[in-house]
Amino acid sequence: MGKKRILVVSQHYWPENFRSTDVCQGFTELGYEVDVLCGLPNYPKGEWAEGYHFFGPRKQVHNGVTLYRAGEIPRKGNTGLRIFLNYISFPFFATFDLLRLCGKHYDAVFCYETSPVLMAFPAIVYAKLHKIPLTTYVLDLWPENLYSVLNVQNKLLRKIAMGVSTWHYKRSDRLIAMSPTLRQRLLMRTGKPEQDVAVVPQYCEELYTKDVVDEDLAHRFGDKFNVVFAGNFSPAQGLEYLVEVASRLRAQLVTGIRFILVGDGMSRESLEKLIKNKNVADYFAFEGQHPPTDIPKYHTFADALVACLVHSDSIGLTIPAKITSYTAAGKPVLCCMDGEGARVIREADCGFACDAGDVNALTENLLRLYYMSPDKRAEMGARGRAYHAAHFDRSELLGQLADFIMEGKMPPQER
Repeated sequence: MGKKRILVVSQHYWPENFRSTDVCQGFTELGYEVDVLCGLPNYPKGEWAEGYHFFGPRKQVHNGVTLYRAGEIPRKGNTGLRIFLNYISFPFFATFDLLRLCGKHYDAVFCYETSPVLMAFPAIVYAKLHKIPLTTYVLDLWPENLYSVLNVQNKLLRKIAMGVSTWHYKRSDRLIAMSPTLRQRLLMRTGKPEQDVAVVPQYCEELYTKDVVDEDLAHRFGDKFNVVFAGNFSPAQGLEYLVEVASRLRAQLVTGIRFILVGDGMSRESLEKLIKNKNVADYFAFEGQHPPTDIPKYHTFADALVACLVHSDSIGLTIPAKITSYTAAGKPVLCCMDGEGARVIREADCGFACDAGDVNALTENLLRLYYMSPDKRAEMGARGRAYHAAHFDRSELLGQLADFIMEGKMPPQER
């Protein structure tokens, strides 16, 4: 008997910085053959990645995984219209691209569903046509997550978005949630039996657990207490909170703190304008977009790591990927968000958490870390790393994913 085969459907894949890439490589390490139906890389800036355009390349092999790339309209400009066109174009083109998979046999279909939920449509079509089980990993709950990117207020449009999203979730044979809270929401939304909805938290790539010393960072930024944010600059990230914190630091004549922002995205221009208007540019350093392999050196150099999210009915249901990589880094974490992300930081006792949008509390927590002894901060970071090893181990969670996708086997904590 040959290896079992998995068809993975996800709009976002390498060279875009999404964990779907490592998950698929992890499946190959477990002995599965993996094909991926994905889009053409243009996230987060909305511009084609180097070497790509609308017409290809349409087939690639990356680290043992075969990629079939479907067309999509890039997010160029990240306007509401362009994001909407990007959201609907991938499932449209990808459904026709299923014809390229004729003659292949898969034992299961797995949809790694970030935004949008519409990316699950070609996975649904393939699974139903070939009568094989479909499992969807719900990383962004729709339509709730949509409203953190697009300001949709029309009641009819919101009703349609809810209906379309729920239809997609119901058509999956199994669902995976990142937290018990999200699992309960999905059970209520879909009416599925409990054995068809599992909880498997996101893990982070093992590279985030490594300490990487970089002399250049020490030379450029070693004169201050450095708080690092690494990730996508989107409206949901609440990066404007950091600008308000900087304003409060200036008012209190605290000048020894710097925010180092690593990444890019649709909110960068507005963020830079806000920093200029608030006259706090000397509190910020923009490092631009970096590959994931560069991020550990920023984590290692940081005195603290910061994660913010705006208040949302859905965002608090999940543990953000950033939280798992931050705990892996072994540094104190400043967390300004609701729900599961804040729960992890409090439970791990590896930093300070406050509610989304509470800039006063975020400022106070930052100053607590700033005036804390290096030894105490190191103890905090060590607790985070220990928590990560106990709850977000890559090999353990990969095994749970594979068992549920292939056999419907529930993770140990839910049996």
